[in-house]
Amino acid sequence: MTIAIVDYGSGNLRSAAKAVARAARDSGDARPVVVTANPDEVRRADHIVLPGVGAFGDCRRGLGAVPGMIDALEEAVRAGGRPFLGICVGMQLMAERGIEYGVHPGLGWIAGEVRVITPADPALKIPHMGWNDLGPVPCHPVLRSVRQGDHMYFVHSYAIRPDRPADLLVETDYGGPVAAVVGRDNLIGTQFHPEKSQAAGLRLLADFLAWRP
Repeated sequence: MTIAIVDYGSGNLRSAAKAVARAARDSGDARPVVVTANPDEVRRADHIVLPGVGAFGDCRRGLGAVPGMIDALEEAVRAGGRPFLGICVGMQLMAERGIEYGVHPGLGWIAGEVRVITPADPALKIPHMGWNDLGPVPCHPVLRSVRQGDHMYFVHSYAIRPDRPADLLVETDYGGPVAAVVGRDNLIGTQFHPEKSQAAGLRLLADFLAWRP
């Protein structure tokens, strides 16, 4: 029984691994946290985390360059129903496509696409970088410790735009609404970095690790 953090050459793996390990330890979860590029370890994992930083296309190519990894994710997450958390670009990769320096296919798990954020206020800079609070939070097992107004740490220029309103769980405001959390079934993704969001982020990670969808 393990918690797998997927290593595909993109993502703040050390910070993510440390935060997930701390959340597990603080909640009494003794499972090891494994940072891995081994598809078989991903297949065997009980919970799977996909971090990501950088451009959508680069991350998608990096994920595809790990032999067998996309197949392993499809088997474990989509067919096997394992709980999955995508972080930042890892969340964006759940979309059907990303529109960033071209059109790039995503994993296709969430209907919709990733586009540049366009704040209505021209004084707001891109990338959106820093602490921002969350809008209304629905009843969801991974969000049970998250409250409207909680501050989370964002670093991004693009955001997912789900086609299905039900897949958009939480928004933040940055010159207009921006997707902060999306999810369906056994999938959840955060545009913000829970591993950099201090106590609120650790609570979310602990609730993810306790999730049995």
